[in-house]
Amino acid sequence: MLATAHSAVLVGLAAHPVRVEVQASRGVPSFELVGLAEVAVRESRVRVKSALAQLGVDISECRLVVNLAPADVKKRGSAFDLAIAVATLVALGRLPEGALGELLFLGELSLNGALHPMRGVVAHLVGARDRGVTRAVVPAANRDEAALVDGVDVAVAETLAELVSALAGEETLPLATRRRREISYFAHEDLSDVRGQSSARRALEVAAAGGHNLLFMGPPGAGKTMLARRLPGILPPLAHEEALEVLAIHSIAGLHGLAKRMGERPFRAPHHTASDVALVGGGDQARPGEISLAHQGVLFLDELSEFRRGTLEALRQPLEDGHVTVSRAQISVTFPARPMLIGATNPCPCGRQSDGTQRCLCKPEKIRQYRSRLSGPLLDRLDIHVVLPPVDIASLQRGAAGESSAEVRRRVERARAAQRARYESGETSCAINAHLSRPDAERVCALDEASMQLLSSAVEKIGLSARAYGKVVRIARTLADLEGATSILSHHVSEAIGARVLDRGECVERPLGKIKPARRAPTRVVQSPPSESPR
Repeated sequence: MLATAHSAVLVGLAAHPVRVEVQASRGVPSFELVGLAEVAVRESRVRVKSALAQLGVDISECRLVVNLAPADVKKRGSAFDLAIAVATLVALGRLPEGALGELLFLGELSLNGALHPMRGVVAHLVGARDRGVTRAVVPAANRDEAALVDGVDVAVAETLAELVSALAGEETLPLATRRRREISYFAHEDLSDVRGQSSARRALEVAAAGGHNLLFMGPPGAGKTMLARRLPGILPPLAHEEALEVLAIHSIAGLHGLAKRMGERPFRAPHHTASDVALVGGGDQARPGEISLAHQGVLFLDELSEFRRGTLEALRQPLEDGHVTVSRAQISVTFPARPMLIGATNPCPCGRQSDGTQRCLCKPEKIRQYRSRLSGPLLDRLDIHVVLPPVDIASLQRGAAGESSAEVRRRVERARAAQRARYESGETSCAINAHLSRPDAERVCALDEASMQLLSSAVEKIGLSARAYGKVVRIARTLADLEGATSILSHHVSEAIGARVLDRGECVERPLGKIKPARRAPTRVVQSPPSESPR
Protein backbone atom coordinates (compact mmCIF):
# COMPACT_ATOMS: atom_id res chain seq x y z
CA MET A 1 0.00 0.00 0.00
CA LEU A 2 1.20 3.52 -0.76
CA ALA A 3 0.76 6.43 1.67
CA THR A 4 1.87 10.08 1.50
CA ALA A 5 2.60 12.58 4.29
CA HIS A 6 3.69 16.19 3.99
CA SER A 7 6.84 17.66 5.51
CA ALA A 8 9.40 20.32 4.54
CA VAL A 9 13.11 21.08 4.37
CA LEU A 10 14.81 24.40 5.07
CA VAL A 11 17.24 25.91 2.58
CA GLY A 12 18.44 28.98 4.44
CA LEU A 13 15.25 30.64 5.68
CA ALA A 14 13.12 29.25 2.84
CA ALA A 15 10.95 26.20 3.60
CA HIS A 16 10.57 23.87 0.63
CA PRO A 17 7.69 21.32 0.71
CA VAL A 18 8.62 17.63 0.74
CA ARG A 19 6.27 14.72 0.01
CA VAL A 20 7.09 11.67 2.10
CA GLU A 21 5.89 8.64 0.12
CA VAL A 22 5.96 5.22 1.85
CA GLN A 23 5.21 1.95 0.11
CA ALA A 24 4.78 -1.21 2.18
CA SER A 25 4.76 -4.66 0.62
CA ARG A 26 5.61 -8.26 1.30
CA GLY A 27 8.99 -9.55 0.26
CA VAL A 28 12.55 -9.57 1.48
CA PRO A 29 12.51 -7.43 4.67
CA SER A 30 14.19 -4.08 4.01
CA PHE A 31 13.91 -0.36 4.64
CA GLU A 32 15.02 1.69 1.64
CA LEU A 33 15.15 5.50 1.78
CA VAL A 34 15.72 7.52 -1.39
CA GLY A 35 15.50 11.19 -2.34
CA LEU A 36 18.95 12.77 -1.93
CA ALA A 37 19.00 12.31 1.86
CA GLU A 38 21.99 13.18 4.04
CA VAL A 39 23.22 11.02 6.92
CA ALA A 40 20.85 12.40 9.59
CA VAL A 41 17.87 11.69 7.33
CA ARG A 42 19.05 8.18 6.42
CA GLU A 43 19.46 7.38 10.11
CA SER A 44 15.75 8.06 10.62
CA ARG A 45 15.06 4.39 9.73
CA VAL A 46 16.56 3.37 13.08
CA ARG A 47 14.58 5.95 15.07
CA VAL A 48 11.31 5.21 13.24
CA LYS A 49 11.69 1.44 13.63
CA SER A 50 12.31 1.75 17.38
CA ALA A 51 9.49 4.28 17.92
CA LEU A 52 6.98 2.11 16.04
CA ALA A 53 8.05 -0.90 18.11
CA GLN A 54 6.90 1.01 21.22
CA LEU A 55 3.42 0.99 19.66
CA GLY A 56 3.56 -2.72 19.01
CA VAL A 57 4.21 -2.31 15.28
CA ASP A 58 6.98 -4.59 13.98
CA ILE A 59 8.30 -3.60 10.55
CA SER A 60 11.18 -6.07 10.52
CA GLU A 61 9.16 -8.43 8.29
CA CYS A 62 8.04 -5.78 5.77
CA ARG A 63 9.62 -4.32 2.70
CA LEU A 64 9.40 -0.53 3.04
CA VAL A 65 10.43 2.01 0.42
CA VAL A 66 10.49 5.67 1.49
CA ASN A 67 10.80 8.37 -1.16
CA LEU A 68 11.41 12.02 -0.27
CA ALA A 69 10.21 14.09 -3.20
CA PRO A 70 11.31 16.18 -5.02
CA ALA A 71 14.42 14.08 -5.47
CA ASP A 72 16.66 16.93 -6.68
CA VAL A 73 16.49 18.89 -3.39
CA LYS A 74 18.96 17.75 -0.74
CA LYS A 75 17.19 16.67 2.45
CA ARG A 76 18.87 17.75 5.68
CA GLY A 77 18.01 17.47 9.35
CA SER A 78 15.78 15.18 11.38
CA ALA A 79 12.38 16.83 10.86
CA PHE A 80 11.18 14.01 8.57
CA ASP A 81 10.97 11.35 11.33
CA LEU A 82 7.36 12.13 12.21
CA ALA A 83 6.13 12.18 8.61
CA ILE A 84 7.90 8.88 7.82
CA ALA A 85 6.40 7.21 10.92
CA VAL A 86 2.76 8.21 10.29
CA ALA A 87 2.98 7.47 6.56
CA THR A 88 4.36 4.01 7.42
CA LEU A 89 1.41 3.37 9.75
CA VAL A 90 -1.03 4.28 6.96
CA ALA A 91 0.86 2.12 4.46
CA LEU A 92 0.63 -0.83 6.88
CA GLY A 93 -3.09 -0.27 7.44
CA ARG A 94 -2.71 0.78 11.09
CA LEU A 95 -4.29 4.18 10.35
CA PRO A 96 -7.14 5.13 7.96
CA GLU A 97 -6.10 6.21 4.45
CA GLY A 98 -7.49 9.73 4.82
CA ALA A 99 -6.05 10.32 8.29
CA LEU A 100 -3.08 12.39 7.13
CA GLY A 101 -4.90 14.82 4.83
CA GLU A 102 -2.98 18.03 4.19
CA LEU A 103 -1.35 18.12 7.61
CA LEU A 104 2.27 19.25 7.81
CA PHE A 105 4.32 16.91 10.04
CA LEU A 106 7.52 18.19 11.64
CA GLY A 107 9.45 16.46 14.38
CA GLU A 108 12.34 14.26 15.44
CA LEU A 109 11.62 10.94 17.16
CA SER A 110 13.53 9.40 20.03
CA LEU A 111 13.89 5.64 20.35
CA ASN A 112 11.06 5.48 22.90
CA GLY A 113 8.64 7.43 20.67
CA ALA A 114 8.96 10.84 22.33
CA LEU A 115 9.22 13.96 20.16
CA HIS A 116 12.36 16.04 20.53
CA PRO A 117 12.45 19.82 19.88
CA MET A 118 13.72 20.76 16.44
CA ARG A 119 15.41 23.70 14.79
CA GLY A 120 13.71 26.16 12.48
CA VAL A 121 10.07 25.70 13.54
CA VAL A 122 9.20 29.36 12.95
CA ALA A 123 10.78 29.37 9.48
CA HIS A 124 8.93 26.12 8.66
CA LEU A 125 5.57 27.48 9.75
CA VAL A 126 5.99 30.85 8.04
CA GLY A 127 6.86 29.02 4.81
CA ALA A 128 3.85 26.72 5.26
CA ARG A 129 1.56 29.71 5.76
CA ASP A 130 2.86 31.29 2.58
CA ARG A 131 2.17 28.04 0.71
CA GLY A 132 -1.41 27.95 1.95
CA VAL A 133 -1.01 25.19 4.55
CA THR A 134 -3.47 25.70 7.41
CA ARG A 135 -2.70 22.80 9.80
CA ALA A 136 0.53 21.40 11.21
CA VAL A 137 1.86 19.13 13.96
CA VAL A 138 5.08 19.93 15.84
CA PRO A 139 6.75 18.69 19.06
CA ALA A 140 5.31 20.08 22.29
CA ALA A 141 8.73 21.48 23.19
CA ASN A 142 8.34 23.94 20.29
CA ARG A 143 4.93 25.16 21.51
CA ASP A 144 6.02 28.72 22.35
CA GLU A 145 7.62 29.31 18.95
CA ALA A 146 4.72 27.73 17.04
CA ALA A 147 2.18 29.90 18.84
CA LEU A 148 3.73 33.06 17.39
CA VAL A 149 2.87 32.27 13.77
CA ASP A 150 -0.60 33.42 12.76
CA GLY A 151 -2.60 31.75 10.01
CA VAL A 152 -1.67 28.13 10.83
CA ASP A 153 -3.45 25.89 13.36
CA VAL A 154 -0.55 24.13 15.06
CA ALA A 155 -1.19 21.01 17.15
CA VAL A 156 1.52 19.85 19.56
CA ALA A 157 2.31 16.30 20.63
CA GLU A 158 4.56 14.89 23.33
CA THR A 159 4.86 11.40 21.84
CA LEU A 160 4.13 9.47 18.68
CA ALA A 161 1.46 7.51 20.58
CA GLU A 162 -0.49 10.74 21.27
CA LEU A 163 -0.38 11.69 17.60
CA VAL A 164 -1.50 8.24 16.44
CA SER A 165 -4.47 8.33 18.84
CA ALA A 166 -5.45 11.75 17.50
CA LEU A 167 -5.16 10.64 13.86
CA ALA A 168 -7.32 7.59 14.68
CA GLY A 169 -9.98 9.89 16.11
CA GLU A 170 -9.61 8.66 19.68
CA GLU A 171 -8.46 11.95 21.22
CA THR A 172 -7.64 15.55 20.32
CA LEU A 173 -4.22 17.15 20.38
CA PRO A 174 -3.86 20.52 22.14
CA LEU A 175 -3.21 23.55 19.95
CA ALA A 176 -0.36 25.98 20.40
CA THR A 177 -2.28 28.83 22.02
CA ARG A 178 -2.14 32.28 20.51
CA ARG A 179 -1.00 34.89 22.98
CA ARG A 180 -1.62 38.56 22.40
CA ARG A 181 1.77 40.21 22.58
CA GLU A 182 1.81 43.50 24.38
CA ILE A 183 4.62 45.95 23.77
CA SER A 184 7.14 45.26 26.50
CA TYR A 185 10.51 46.72 27.38
CA PHE A 186 13.09 44.26 28.60
CA ALA A 187 15.55 44.91 31.39
CA HIS A 188 18.85 46.27 30.09
CA GLU A 189 21.75 48.16 31.58
CA ASP A 190 20.61 51.75 31.99
CA LEU A 191 22.13 54.78 30.31
CA SER A 192 21.91 56.74 33.57
CA ASP A 193 24.93 54.75 34.80
CA VAL A 194 27.15 56.63 32.36
CA ARG A 195 28.96 59.65 33.82
CA GLY A 196 30.11 62.41 31.50
CA GLN A 197 30.66 61.64 27.79
CA SER A 198 27.78 63.88 26.65
CA SER A 199 28.88 63.81 23.00
CA ALA A 200 29.01 59.99 23.02
CA ARG A 201 25.56 59.80 24.60
CA ARG A 202 24.24 62.14 21.93
CA ALA A 203 25.82 60.01 19.19
CA LEU A 204 24.25 56.88 20.69
CA GLU A 205 20.80 58.54 20.63
CA VAL A 206 21.19 59.68 17.02
CA ALA A 207 22.37 56.22 15.95
CA ALA A 208 19.39 54.58 17.67
CA ALA A 209 16.92 57.06 16.17
CA GLY A 210 18.04 56.47 12.57
CA GLY A 211 19.52 52.96 12.71
CA HIS A 212 22.99 54.32 11.90
CA ASN A 213 26.27 52.45 12.30
CA LEU A 214 28.59 53.92 14.93
CA LEU A 215 32.28 53.83 15.82
CA PHE A 216 33.69 54.73 19.23
CA MET A 217 37.41 55.54 19.43
CA GLY A 218 39.06 56.37 22.71
CA PRO A 219 41.54 55.30 25.38
CA PRO A 220 40.86 52.35 27.71
CA GLY A 221 38.32 53.19 30.40
CA ALA A 222 36.65 55.98 28.42
CA GLY A 223 33.34 54.07 28.40
CA LYS A 224 33.18 52.66 24.87
CA THR A 225 31.95 49.21 25.87
CA MET A 226 29.72 50.59 28.61
CA LEU A 227 27.92 52.85 26.13
CA ALA A 228 27.53 50.18 23.47
CA ARG A 229 25.98 47.69 25.88
CA ARG A 230 23.32 50.23 26.80
CA LEU A 231 22.18 50.74 23.22
CA PRO A 232 19.49 47.97 23.28
CA GLY A 233 17.82 49.76 26.19
CA ILE A 234 17.03 52.83 24.06
CA LEU A 235 15.80 50.93 21.00
CA PRO A 236 12.07 50.34 20.47
CA PRO A 237 10.85 46.71 20.55
CA LEU A 238 10.48 44.75 17.33
CA ALA A 239 7.21 44.67 15.41
CA HIS A 240 5.55 41.24 15.16
CA GLU A 241 6.74 40.34 11.65
CA GLU A 242 10.26 41.63 12.42
CA ALA A 243 10.34 39.50 15.56
CA LEU A 244 9.24 36.43 13.59
CA GLU A 245 12.07 36.94 11.11
CA VAL A 246 14.62 37.31 13.91
CA LEU A 247 13.24 34.27 15.73
CA ALA A 248 13.38 32.21 12.53
CA ILE A 249 17.09 33.00 12.09
CA HIS A 250 17.88 32.15 15.71
CA SER A 251 15.85 28.94 15.53
CA ILE A 252 17.84 27.77 12.50
CA ALA A 253 21.04 28.44 14.45
CA GLY A 254 19.75 26.24 17.28
CA LEU A 255 19.17 29.07 19.77
CA HIS A 256 16.04 27.95 21.65
CA GLY A 257 14.05 29.63 24.42
CA LEU A 258 14.00 33.04 22.68
CA ALA A 259 10.23 33.01 22.12
CA LYS A 260 9.73 34.04 25.75
CA ARG A 261 11.46 37.36 24.96
CA MET A 262 9.52 37.95 21.77
CA GLY A 263 10.14 41.46 20.46
CA GLU A 264 13.54 41.98 22.09
CA ARG A 265 16.18 43.19 19.70
CA PRO A 266 19.20 40.87 19.53
CA PHE A 267 22.58 42.01 20.82
CA ARG A 268 25.57 40.05 19.56
CA ALA A 269 29.15 40.70 20.67
CA PRO A 270 31.55 38.16 19.08
CA HIS A 271 35.16 37.96 20.27
CA HIS A 272 37.79 39.58 18.08
CA THR A 273 39.24 36.14 17.25
CA ALA A 274 36.04 35.22 15.36
CA SER A 275 36.54 33.78 11.88
CA ASP A 276 35.02 34.95 8.61
CA VAL A 277 32.50 32.08 8.70
CA ALA A 278 31.50 32.86 12.29
CA LEU A 279 30.88 36.48 11.39
CA VAL A 280 29.11 36.26 8.01
CA GLY A 281 27.89 32.65 8.04
CA GLY A 282 28.69 29.43 6.23
CA GLY A 283 30.03 26.02 7.14
CA ASP A 284 28.89 22.63 5.89
CA GLN A 285 25.28 23.35 6.88
CA ALA A 286 25.34 26.99 5.66
CA ARG A 287 24.32 28.39 9.04
CA PRO A 288 23.77 32.11 9.69
CA GLY A 289 26.68 34.11 11.08
CA GLU A 290 26.79 36.83 13.74
CA ILE A 291 25.79 39.56 11.30
CA SER A 292 22.54 37.67 10.57
CA LEU A 293 21.96 36.67 14.20
CA ALA A 294 22.11 40.41 15.00
CA HIS A 295 19.54 41.22 12.27
CA GLN A 296 17.21 44.07 13.38
CA GLY A 297 19.39 44.44 16.47
CA VAL A 298 22.96 45.35 17.40
CA LEU A 299 26.24 43.78 16.30
CA PHE A 300 28.90 45.04 18.70
CA LEU A 301 32.53 44.53 17.66
CA ASP A 302 34.67 45.43 20.63
CA GLU A 303 38.41 45.93 20.01
CA LEU A 304 37.57 46.44 16.34
CA SER A 305 41.18 46.96 15.28
CA GLU A 306 42.12 43.56 16.74
CA PHE A 307 39.90 41.68 14.29
CA ARG A 308 41.64 40.21 11.28
CA ARG A 309 41.43 42.63 8.40
CA GLY A 310 40.04 40.01 6.02
CA THR A 311 37.27 39.22 8.52
CA LEU A 312 36.25 42.87 8.73
CA GLU A 313 36.37 43.29 4.96
CA ALA A 314 33.85 40.44 4.66
CA LEU A 315 31.32 42.72 6.39
CA ARG A 316 31.44 45.42 3.71
CA GLN A 317 29.03 43.90 1.23
CA PRO A 318 26.42 42.71 3.79
CA LEU A 319 26.39 46.14 5.42
CA GLU A 320 25.70 47.73 2.03
CA ASP A 321 23.17 45.17 0.71
CA GLY A 322 21.31 44.25 3.92
CA HIS A 323 21.75 40.52 3.28
CA VAL A 324 24.52 37.95 2.96
CA THR A 325 24.63 35.11 0.43
CA VAL A 326 26.57 32.03 1.50
CA SER A 327 27.62 29.95 -1.49
CA ARG A 328 29.05 26.46 -1.19
CA ALA A 329 29.63 23.67 -3.70
CA GLN A 330 26.26 22.03 -2.99
CA ILE A 331 24.16 24.87 -1.62
CA SER A 332 23.66 28.62 -1.86
CA VAL A 333 21.49 30.40 0.72
CA THR A 334 20.71 34.01 1.56
CA PHE A 335 20.20 35.36 5.08
CA PRO A 336 19.03 38.86 6.03
CA ALA A 337 21.70 41.05 7.63
CA ARG A 338 20.42 44.46 8.77
CA PRO A 339 22.01 45.07 12.17
CA MET A 340 23.28 48.30 13.64
CA LEU A 341 27.05 47.87 13.65
CA ILE A 342 28.73 49.38 16.71
CA GLY A 343 32.52 49.30 16.80
CA ALA A 344 34.91 50.23 19.60
CA THR A 345 38.64 50.69 19.19
CA ASN A 346 41.67 52.30 20.79
CA PRO A 347 43.40 55.17 18.98
CA CYS A 348 46.80 53.42 19.03
CA PRO A 349 48.38 50.11 20.09
CA CYS A 350 48.89 51.23 23.70
CA GLY A 351 45.57 53.07 23.80
CA ARG A 352 46.96 56.24 25.38
CA GLN A 353 47.43 58.39 22.28
CA SER A 354 44.59 60.83 23.03
CA ASP A 355 44.20 60.57 26.81
CA GLY A 356 46.01 63.85 27.50
CA THR A 357 48.64 62.30 29.78
CA GLN A 358 51.50 62.20 27.27
CA ARG A 359 52.09 58.56 28.25
CA CYS A 360 51.77 57.27 24.70
CA LEU A 361 55.12 56.13 23.34
CA CYS A 362 53.77 54.76 20.05
CA LYS A 363 55.59 56.10 17.02
CA PRO A 364 53.51 57.78 14.30
CA GLU A 365 54.24 54.95 11.89
CA LYS A 366 52.95 52.38 14.41
CA ILE A 367 49.80 54.43 14.95
CA ARG A 368 49.19 54.68 11.20
CA GLN A 369 49.74 50.96 10.83
CA TYR A 370 47.34 50.23 13.71
CA ARG A 371 44.60 52.46 12.30
CA SER A 372 45.10 51.11 8.79
CA ARG A 373 43.58 47.81 9.98
CA LEU A 374 40.26 49.63 9.48
CA SER A 375 40.13 50.20 5.75
CA GLY A 376 38.69 53.33 4.19
CA PRO A 377 35.77 51.47 2.55
CA LEU A 378 34.80 49.98 5.93
CA LEU A 379 35.01 53.35 7.72
CA ASP A 380 32.90 54.79 4.91
CA ARG A 381 30.11 52.42 5.94
CA LEU A 382 30.23 53.57 9.58
CA ASP A 383 27.90 56.55 9.66
CA ILE A 384 29.01 58.20 12.91
CA HIS A 385 32.54 58.44 14.35
CA VAL A 386 33.01 59.55 17.95
CA VAL A 387 36.33 60.18 19.69
CA LEU A 388 35.86 59.77 23.44
CA PRO A 389 38.11 61.71 25.81
CA PRO A 390 39.02 60.22 29.20
CA VAL A 391 36.32 60.67 31.83
CA ASP A 392 37.30 63.46 34.21
CA ILE A 393 37.42 62.65 37.89
CA ALA A 394 34.84 65.34 38.73
CA SER A 395 32.17 63.54 36.68
CA LEU A 396 32.91 60.29 38.49
CA GLN A 397 32.86 61.82 41.99
CA ARG A 398 29.90 64.12 41.48
CA GLY A 399 27.59 61.14 41.07
CA ALA A 400 24.94 63.07 39.15
CA ALA A 401 23.08 60.58 37.00
CA GLY A 402 22.34 61.47 33.40
CA GLU A 403 19.13 60.80 31.54
CA SER A 404 17.74 57.31 31.90
CA SER A 405 17.32 54.92 29.00
CA ALA A 406 13.54 55.33 29.21
CA GLU A 407 13.77 59.10 28.65
CA VAL A 408 16.08 58.73 25.66
CA ARG A 409 13.97 55.88 24.25
CA ARG A 410 10.90 58.10 24.16
CA ARG A 411 12.70 60.57 21.88
CA VAL A 412 14.02 57.72 19.75
CA GLU A 413 10.52 56.29 19.33
CA ARG A 414 9.13 59.69 18.27
CA ALA A 415 11.84 60.01 15.64
CA ARG A 416 11.21 56.49 14.37
CA ALA A 417 7.47 57.13 14.31
CA ALA A 418 8.09 60.05 11.91
CA GLN A 419 10.20 57.79 9.69
CA ARG A 420 7.54 55.07 9.77
CA ALA A 421 4.85 57.58 8.84
CA ARG A 422 6.80 58.56 5.73
CA TYR A 423 7.19 54.87 4.86
CA GLU A 424 3.50 54.06 5.33
CA SER A 425 2.47 57.06 3.23
CA GLY A 426 4.63 55.77 0.37
CA GLU A 427 7.08 58.65 0.57
CA THR A 428 9.99 56.28 1.23
CA SER A 429 10.65 52.61 0.56
CA CYS A 430 11.98 51.80 4.05
CA ALA A 431 11.14 52.79 7.61
CA ILE A 432 14.64 53.76 8.84
CA ASN A 433 16.71 56.72 7.69
CA ALA A 434 19.98 54.77 7.56
CA HIS A 435 18.55 52.50 4.84
CA LEU A 436 17.05 55.19 2.61
CA SER A 437 17.76 54.64 -1.07
CA ARG A 438 19.14 57.47 -3.17
CA PRO A 439 15.71 58.43 -4.64
CA ASP A 440 14.22 58.33 -1.13
CA ALA A 441 16.97 60.58 0.22
CA GLU A 442 16.45 63.07 -2.61
CA ARG A 443 12.76 63.32 -1.69
CA VAL A 444 12.91 63.55 2.11
CA CYS A 445 16.43 64.97 2.68
CA ALA A 446 16.24 68.12 0.57
CA LEU A 447 18.64 70.86 1.74
CA ASP A 448 18.12 74.60 1.70
CA GLU A 449 20.68 76.96 0.19
CA ALA A 450 22.58 77.58 3.45
CA SER A 451 22.81 73.86 4.22
CA MET A 452 23.94 73.10 0.68
CA GLN A 453 26.74 75.67 0.86
CA LEU A 454 27.85 74.34 4.25
CA LEU A 455 27.97 70.77 2.97
CA SER A 456 29.78 71.78 -0.22
CA SER A 457 32.41 73.59 1.81
CA ALA A 458 32.87 70.55 4.04
CA VAL A 459 33.25 68.26 1.04
CA GLU A 460 36.01 70.49 -0.35
CA LYS A 461 37.88 70.76 2.96
CA ILE A 462 37.47 67.18 4.18
CA GLY A 463 37.23 65.31 0.91
CA LEU A 464 34.08 63.30 1.67
CA SER A 465 33.33 60.39 -0.63
CA ALA A 466 29.97 60.09 -2.38
CA ARG A 467 28.91 57.46 0.17
CA ALA A 468 29.99 59.67 3.09
CA TYR A 469 28.07 62.56 1.53
CA GLY A 470 24.94 60.42 1.55
CA LYS A 471 25.60 59.39 5.15
CA VAL A 472 25.81 63.04 6.22
CA VAL A 473 22.49 63.84 4.56
CA ARG A 474 20.76 60.85 6.19
CA ILE A 475 22.17 61.71 9.63
CA ALA A 476 20.93 65.28 9.18
CA ARG A 477 17.46 63.88 8.43
CA THR A 478 17.60 61.87 11.67
CA LEU A 479 18.65 64.96 13.64
CA ALA A 480 15.68 66.83 12.21
CA ASP A 481 13.36 63.96 13.17
CA LEU A 482 14.66 64.06 16.75
CA GLU A 483 13.77 67.74 16.90
CA GLY A 484 10.40 67.16 15.23
CA ALA A 485 11.41 69.40 12.31
CA THR A 486 9.82 68.79 8.92
CA SER A 487 12.85 70.05 6.97
CA ILE A 488 16.61 69.83 7.40
CA LEU A 489 18.26 73.02 8.69
CA SER A 490 21.87 74.15 8.56
CA HIS A 491 22.62 73.26 12.19
CA HIS A 492 21.48 69.68 11.47
CA VAL A 493 23.95 69.49 8.59
CA SER A 494 26.69 71.03 10.73
CA GLU A 495 26.22 68.41 13.47
CA ALA A 496 26.08 65.63 10.89
CA ILE A 497 29.38 66.77 9.35
CA GLY A 498 30.93 66.82 12.82
CA ALA A 499 29.93 63.17 13.21
CA ARG A 500 32.37 62.16 10.43
CA VAL A 501 35.51 62.61 12.54
CA LEU A 502 37.71 60.09 10.75
CA ASP A 503 37.06 61.72 7.37
CA ARG A 504 38.95 64.84 8.44
CA GLY A 505 42.38 63.51 7.53
CA GLU A 506 44.14 64.91 10.57
CA CYS A 507 47.62 63.82 11.58
CA VAL A 508 47.90 60.95 14.05
CA GLU A 509 50.38 62.82 16.23
CA ARG A 510 47.62 64.97 17.72
CA PRO A 511 44.17 64.03 19.01
CA LEU A 512 41.32 64.14 16.53
CA GLY A 513 39.33 67.28 17.03
CA LYS A 514 37.78 70.14 15.13
CA ILE A 515 37.40 70.31 11.39
CA LYS A 516 40.46 71.97 9.93
CA PRO A 517 41.13 72.85 6.31
CA ALA A 518 43.80 70.84 4.60
CA ARG A 519 47.09 72.70 4.40
CA ARG A 520 49.44 72.50 1.49
CA ALA A 521 52.86 71.29 2.54
CA PRO A 522 55.55 73.98 2.03
CA THR A 523 57.80 73.44 -0.92
CA ARG A 524 61.29 72.45 0.11
CA VAL A 525 64.15 73.65 -2.09
CA VAL A 526 67.15 71.38 -1.96
CA GLN A 527 70.35 73.11 -3.01
CA SER A 528 73.36 71.16 -4.14
CA PRO A 529 76.61 71.88 -2.27
CA PRO A 530 78.99 74.25 -4.03
CA SER A 531 81.67 72.57 -6.03
CA GLU A 532 85.21 72.88 -4.81
CA SER A 533 87.47 75.22 -6.74
CA PRO A 534 90.60 73.68 -8.23
CA ARG A 535 93.80 74.43 -6.48
